[in-house]
Amino acid sequence: MFSLLSSDRLPSFLLPFFVLQYPTQAPEHPDSFPNSDYFNVGKLDICFVFTLIAIMAVLRDALRLGVLEPFARWKLTRDLERRRRERGLKKLVSSGNANENGHVSHESGDEKAQLNGNGHALTNGNGYCKTPYTRKELQQMNRSVLRFAEQGWSVVYYSLQWCYGLYVYMSLPTRVLNPVDLWLNYPHIPLAGPFKFYYLTQTAFYLHQILILNAEERRKDHVQMMMHHIITVILMWTSYFTNFTRVGALIMVLMDYCDIFLPLAKMLRYLKGNQLLTDAIFGWFLVSWFVTRHVLFLSVIRSTMFDAPKYISFEMSVEEGRYFTTTAYILFCTLLLALELMQCIWFWMICRVAYRVLTGKGAADERSDDEE
Repeated sequence: MFSLLSSDRLPSFLLPFFVLQYPTQAPEHPDSFPNSDYFNVGKLDICFVFTLIAIMAVLRDALRLGVLEPFARWKLTRDLERRRRERGLKKLVSSGNANENGHVSHESGDEKAQLNGNGHALTNGNGYCKTPYTRKELQQMNRSVLRFAEQGWSVVYYSLQWCYGLYVYMSLPTRVLNPVDLWLNYPHIPLAGPFKFYYLTQTAFYLHQILILNAEERRKDHVQMMMHHIITVILMWTSYFTNFTRVGALIMVLMDYCDIFLPLAKMLRYLKGNQLLTDAIFGWFLVSWFVTRHVLFLSVIRSTMFDAPKYISFEMSVEEGRYFTTTAYILFCTLLLALELMQCIWFWMICRVAYRVLTGKGAADERSDDEE
């Protein structure tokens, strides 16, 4: 059974928080995951989602505080020291006060200061000490460290989850370029354990993102991001309980792919990494965004609008797990079109960034990189 802990060690009231609920007999001839446990869907699944949200919060903070922030601070501090040393040496050498060993001295009144090749200052004969950072330097460094860590969590999550989602989707008898398969043999119940686990983890992630958006300092596109995440959660949860999970899985795989590369490009920019590499990753993000969100995703929307009514009859039957009503059809189409509209607006902003790259100004994300 798919579980986070052994069910034998847990009291019954805690089982829904750690074990997938509603186990059932596997289909006689399953079209996917033939060797997996199978499950129905139900209200107790939200308990498992709550546990996943808590785990994600812990993992995010552990990765951010234990790995990403220390690394970014070390890297930025080292680079800042090097730049200050180079500037200091250049300034003092230009004044003609350097000796052959790279030591530079400057006397003013009763005080004497020396700058050696390691970029340390000697003041009043008291020994070597680092010159204190300015307030502006500290603010810039702290901001970059924080942003680097935030984007690092996104890179780790989307990379792992996209790989897992691709495995799940490739196990289904569906095709990306021909979404008609998404509607055949509806309703697609029960769900295989890996499939149900994927759907619940994705739901937990977007709920967790909503909490993060409200906890962190607001950025320019806060409202748009909130709308995007809320619409996504509504689509995921309604498709889960109405048994339209296969189209949901395809959409999630399409959406997650390009979300790997934008935060990766941001991480390099916050570390002041190689500009050519940063722009190359941003360029790949631009291409992948267009293909997944404006070609393949539009194909899914078209199939939802025109293919679904051809292969699924409009009827409501709770016993059979059929929930394809006119209201559900209109709701799904409206929310999918709303997502695409938001993505078109974002794509226009991304193209403006791409124009700056082509004109030599470098990549910078206009959507959410700066605070209000």
